[in-house]
Amino acid sequence: MIEVSQLTKAYPGVAALSDVSFSVPAGSVMALLGHNGAGKSTTIQILSTLVQPTSGRAVVAGYDVVHQPAQVRERIGVTGQDACLDLLLTGRENLVLFGRLRGLRRRAASRRADELIEQFDLGDAAGRPVQTYSGGMRRRIDIAAALVAPPRVLFLDEPTTGLDPCSRRQVWALVTELAAREVTVLLTTQYLEEADVLSDSIVILNSGRVVASGTAETLKQETGHSYCEVTVGHPDDVTRLAAMLADLDGVEAVPANNTVSVRAVDGVGTLAEVVRRTDRSEVAVTDISLRRPTLDDVFLHLAREPLAR
Repeated sequence: MIEVSQLTKAYPGVAALSDVSFSVPAGSVMALLGHNGAGKSTTIQILSTLVQPTSGRAVVAGYDVVHQPAQVRERIGVTGQDACLDLLLTGRENLVLFGRLRGLRRRAASRRADELIEQFDLGDAAGRPVQTYSGGMRRRIDIAAALVAPPRVLFLDEPTTGLDPCSRRQVWALVTELAAREVTVLLTTQYLEEADVLSDSIVILNSGRVVASGTAETLKQETGHSYCEVTVGHPDDVTRLAAMLADLDGVEAVPANNTVSVRAVDGVGTLAEVVRRTDRSEVAVTDISLRRPTLDDVFLHLAREPLAR
């Protein structure tokens, strides 16, 4: 449903994308990951015909994004990082407005708005101005607006940024439902758990280049080693413990979670060494374990530092 071949986008002095290639099968969900500035939004802008590539080719729903942009636009839906809604209009009025902009007659636009309000469980809020909505409700009505003309491909650019965990899971449920209806979804996200839960495939960008692709499970396996993770009782102890383990491989301190992780190159042997050093440090430990790699580990390994452009 999406075919990207050697896509390049250059701005004066900056290569936003360099020879990016990937494909997304029909009815599947692909997550596009990368640090800020890696090229995720640029990729979506090109695929949704908002920006033209410098070179390369992209085909969406069977149509070339450069030579057949009108046909592409008829078959896609797009939501950006910020909800594009009229805050003074009600949720229902916004949906009718988008329906009219997509060429629906007034009665058809009104009927479609009612269908989406029911599908997205917005009946109680549909008559209120959008400015009174919570962040999660605004995101849901924004996605609904992208579906006024049922798309074959939906682009979601960081759809859950800033949402609370409950609202985020509601959006996850919507994405899963769309995929079940054979809508192809390409999403960018900063939340690795989101990509792990939702995606059938993943592409990781670093400084505009593809550095890894595959399923979440395949990427985890390719990372190679398990990790020894130590959770301490106080954030101040994180830096102290990380310094004591600094000569081991792949030490990562995460003060926000009170954890220090070490790549377990020797498996249980690494765990035993970490236990010995932790015991000598007299740091108050609440948990220590040996775990399989997560998608966070894959991302940190492949896209932690931007590549030189």
